[in-house]
Amino acid sequence: MGDGNSIRTLKEFSIPDYILLPGAENRGVYHLPACPVVVFINSKSGGQLGGELFVTYSSILNKNQVFDLGVHAPDKVLHQLYANLAKLKHNGDNFAAEIQNRLRIVVAGGDGTASWLLGVVSDLKLPHPPPIATVPLGTGNNLPFAFGWGKKNPTTDISSVASFLNHVKAAKEMKIDSWHIIMRMKAPKEGSCDPIAPLELPHAMHAFNRVSSSDKLNMEGYHTYRGGFWNYFSMGMDAQVSYAFHSERKLHPEKFKNQLYNQSAYLKLGCTQGWFMSSMFQSSSRNIAQLTKVKIMKKGHWEDLHIPRSIRSIVCLNLPSFSGGLNPWGKPNRKKSIYRDLTLPFVDDGLFEVVGFRDAWHGLVLFAPNGHGTRLAQASKIRFEFHKGAADYTFMRIDGEPWKQPLPKDDATVVVEISHHGQVSMLATPLCRSKSMHDDDPSSPSLDNEEDDSSDDELDESSEERRKFGAAETFKYPEGVDIAHLS
Repeated sequence: MGDGNSIRTLKEFSIPDYILLPGAENRGVYHLPACPVVVFINSKSGGQLGGELFVTYSSILNKNQVFDLGVHAPDKVLHQLYANLAKLKHNGDNFAAEIQNRLRIVVAGGDGTASWLLGVVSDLKLPHPPPIATVPLGTGNNLPFAFGWGKKNPTTDISSVASFLNHVKAAKEMKIDSWHIIMRMKAPKEGSCDPIAPLELPHAMHAFNRVSSSDKLNMEGYHTYRGGFWNYFSMGMDAQVSYAFHSERKLHPEKFKNQLYNQSAYLKLGCTQGWFMSSMFQSSSRNIAQLTKVKIMKKGHWEDLHIPRSIRSIVCLNLPSFSGGLNPWGKPNRKKSIYRDLTLPFVDDGLFEVVGFRDAWHGLVLFAPNGHGTRLAQASKIRFEFHKGAADYTFMRIDGEPWKQPLPKDDATVVVEISHHGQVSMLATPLCRSKSMHDDDPSSPSLDNEEDDSSDDELDESSEERRKFGAAETFKYPEGVDIAHLS
């Protein structure tokens, strides 16, 4: 482990057993760690890297504070930990109280894994919820990159892990918005009345059984699905390519063990799916404007959002990191954009950015200085309405997890609606790309927009179904489910 300084450094992150294990004996613990951490690792992420990281973290910390997500459900782990902390604090244990105040979470995995943990912490409504640092073990790693943790898969040796932990210790807390998504589709006239999710619906979307009549989001005769996201919801050809990639990786997992290979395979699939030559491969029915009507909330009323006919992919973006770390919104010119109420994309302002792309070539402008997609709007609520006739299905994606969404074949309507839910705490390094409204940056414009989310009649409800869109129901993976796809 190196010299004594290294050992002392790692003690700053270690948690004693009596805090972690109910009933364990307190054997005279006196050293209070400056940055106690609970570590969750998707051992199936990053090829072999997830498993190697688990071994390293377990060797330099208390093994009881390091958890393999393939074995331990994070909601159960945190529920037990906080129940034990509450008991110890009730008995006058000031050490336990300080552990809770200083606690931080480290999660190693892809964007899907990070979103899963964010959902767990959001749902459990813990006292003094711990902020979260993310180790990039996926293909795109958009979420870690947005907060300065990089996008390359890390090395797994002891010195690298110790260095990462020191960055966690020095990192600042940053609040980010979380977003509630609801999807409704008409129930079949015959057969079961219970909701049946579309094939391979991500775990970030949960099919609710008959919810209470007091739940204003429920509609008689419709199936209701709810979920949440932190980075983005997208629809169209970008989600189609992502779906093709995930399908291929599921069929041949042995090929997808290297981040560079994964990214190369993703690019090739973009070509074969027609993302680079969409006009040659896809009919105009694949254009967003042909698929759906889009409305945004303005001053308490729904207004139609004009979508140019050439747009084939639409993104509702919360963080400035998409498709491997690119920023589709860019930095609007204050003088040119003031009449459209466009601002810098703050991650805690209660607004997400709506951006459109014509094709993959359009996306390449993001590599240029000041490059950006087609800025369509900033909003606190958005609604997509799908009617019959345009296509049999489309593709959707939430924080890296895609699915193939059936569209109406009769007079039914599929509705997808996104609204603000709350906030969670992330940990950010000095390389953080995300901007907060509370940053001390004189170059940041003031938030002068005309969005008014005070009129919330349609979504104003206090039911448990509305409050809980994450851990216990939505983001909890059933036993026996292979979580490798989350990498």
